Amino acid sequence: MDLQTIKERIAVVQSKREYLLSLLEQPNLGTLRIDVNQALEELDELIDEFRRTIPETENN
Repeated sequence: MDLQTIKERIAVVQSKREYLLSLLEQPNLGTLRIDVNQALEELDELIDEFRRTIPETENN
């Protein structure tokens, strides 16, 4: 997989983060809130790892 493809996939993943945040605003989420929080944490770790692996100068 080339770097451009990875960047595109990371961008798609980043776009899903906003949806997860909107789910947390739902008052009737119940115990699913735990799963949504876990997904957000893992998503943030993935994005951080990508940024550490591919320096900002290469992210553009």
